[in-house]
Amino acid sequence: MINTRFSVAVHILSLLASEPERRLSSSYMAASVNTNPVVIRRISGMLKQAGLLQTKPGVSGALITRAPEDITLLDIYRAVQQEDLLFSTHSSPSPDCPVGRNIQSTLDESFKRAQNAMEAELQKQSLADVTAHLFV
Repeated sequence: MINTRFSVAVHILSLLASEPERRLSSSYMAASVNTNPVVIRRISGMLKQAGLLQTKPGVSGALITRAPEDITLLDIYRAVQQEDLLFSTHSSPSPDCPVGRNIQSTLDESFKRAQNAMEAELQKQSLADVTAHLFV
C-alpha cells in the first residue's frame, strides 16, 4: 500500500529542485513538510541510495543530483516504496473455503494490471512537471 513516504519524497526533491545551488537541511525541509527532521533524514537516505540526492559527511544539507526533468515520479516512487506492490491480498485466507482458497489467484492479475497502469502514469511525469505547478 502507498503511504506518505512517496509524497514526502516528492516534496523533498521539489524543495531541492527549487534551490539547486543551496544545501537544504533536514530541519528546513521538515518545516516545509510539517514533520520531524528524523522523517526527512530517513526518506532522504532512501533518495540518496537511489542516487536522487547527495549528502556529504560532516556537511549539513542535501543537493539534488539530476535535473528535475530527468527524474520521473516513478524513479521517486521506486526509491521510497519498500513494498513492490500497490495492492496486496491478505496473507492467510482459509483453504477450507472456496472463496478463501481462490481469492489470491483471482485478484493477482487485476492487481498486477492496476500496478502497471499506475507505474506507466508515474513514468510519464517528471519532477519538473510537478515543480512547474508549484510557483504559479
